[in-house]
Amino acid sequence: MTEDRENWGTKLGLILAMAGNAIGLGNFWRFPYQVAKYGGGAFMIPYFASLLLIGIPLMYVEWMQGRYGGRYGHGTMGCSTYLLARERIGHTKAAIMGAIIGMLVFAVTTLVNSYYIQIIGWTLGYTYLSLTGRYMDATKPTAEVFVSYIQNPVTSILFWVIALALLAYALSRGVQGGIEAWAKVMMPLLYVFGLILIVRTLTLGSPVNPDWSPIKGLDFLWTPKWEALNWQAALAAAGQIFFTLSLGMGIIQNYASYMKPDEDIVLSATSMIFLNEFAEVILGGTIAIPIAYTFLGPDGVAGGPGLSFIALPNVFRMMPAGQFFGAFWFLVLFFAGYTSAIAMYNYLIAILEEDLKVQRKTAALVVFALYIIVGLPSALEPILTKTGDLAFLTELDNWVGTYLLVVVGLLEALVAGWMFGPKNCLEEINRGSWWKVPNGIFSFMIKYVTPVATAILLILSTISYIQQGYFKWVPSFVENTPQLVPWVQGARMLLVGIFILGFLQSYYSIQKNYGKAQAQKGVKA
Repeated sequence: MTEDRENWGTKLGLILAMAGNAIGLGNFWRFPYQVAKYGGGAFMIPYFASLLLIGIPLMYVEWMQGRYGGRYGHGTMGCSTYLLARERIGHTKAAIMGAIIGMLVFAVTTLVNSYYIQIIGWTLGYTYLSLTGRYMDATKPTAEVFVSYIQNPVTSILFWVIALALLAYALSRGVQGGIEAWAKVMMPLLYVFGLILIVRTLTLGSPVNPDWSPIKGLDFLWTPKWEALNWQAALAAAGQIFFTLSLGMGIIQNYASYMKPDEDIVLSATSMIFLNEFAEVILGGTIAIPIAYTFLGPDGVAGGPGLSFIALPNVFRMMPAGQFFGAFWFLVLFFAGYTSAIAMYNYLIAILEEDLKVQRKTAALVVFALYIIVGLPSALEPILTKTGDLAFLTELDNWVGTYLLVVVGLLEALVAGWMFGPKNCLEEINRGSWWKVPNGIFSFMIKYVTPVATAILLILSTISYIQQGYFKWVPSFVENTPQLVPWVQGARMLLVGIFILGFLQSYYSIQKNYGKAQAQKGVKA
């Protein structure tokens, strides 16, 4: 590790920050309705299969790749990938491979966070609305309240900028003083508030209908519905693993790059996976759906993404002390989203620090300005179109928030298993680890099982995207709303522009650090 590179202050801080990186809105918002939609308890079969075949092997690889890159002073994917691939495929091909992966990760961290921070702003705004009782008027549908919120520039843009400013402030203080310090506060609070909500959920009784109760809500959620277990359910489960563990985003590698050279990867990565799964399966699976079922019945849990901002506010209206429990719920979402967004924000800061030698405080301001620029279209669309539609956000999320994560995961598996090699991977993973990953199992997994499983997921995802019309010039979801087509096309133009910028940045960084002359001499740790 380079002498001037910051590292984590404590192992607990590292694990909490990594857990916060993975635990996001998807744990409490996306996971419950995915389970309810795709077979309840039956959904967990492909879910845990994907965790074992893809999630855990890639998690170890990403931690290894990050710590390995950090040894050479890199916290970004371009140079780290180049170092892993160079010995096997040579300088030129490794530079192109590193630039491609660096490009994809740059697009993910830039564009996902551009709208993710806005959703975090919604959770912050709805915490305020909860405490002030602004959505408690039963005469106004909560769907109207939400549409009014995102169409009001004072509320939607104000809380978005506040959330973004809080991120900039935290990141300007560095790894230990910013990321680690905030994780040590936010992650314990997230679990405490989550447990408070679970206790309140399970003691609600049946206030509306004798057939509606929290226990029956849990039964509705987790009872296996075998007829719903199909390839679409398996696809959703595997996609959820990528989403929930933050795989394919480069942010695990970025955090791991601040580890000390012999710091334990296996224990830390395993602890992170456990904390994430506890937050998702136990907390996420025991709060939203049972509460909604208790007050709204089986139809109330079908809100999909609208469950948090439309269905649950209806519940908080009817629940005793609903304002305060609503605030707890939206604070849980805020903490979960914030600790994930901070990781994506830091990735862009690392690019400026490593390639342009920009001071961290200045870099934090530059990234703040970048997120304002690329995030404005998502914020302005509902205001300018006067609709509740979010076509710009939806189009970006379809690609950078879902599809590209699998593409990056497949490339990472191929680099680790076929270029760096299972033996080198295992040596790096087990270096300094108290628990040792067994050789035979891991080598077979990372060379064959994980790449094949990820490739199958990518193929099926592509087929699904074609069927849903996402590859069409005018995607199916905006065919009947021509006023939204320019927003979709604008999202695609932005994506292409970010691709070009990301490729140039990554290729420049690789050539700057490891040009042909330097590559022929070798790189010293």
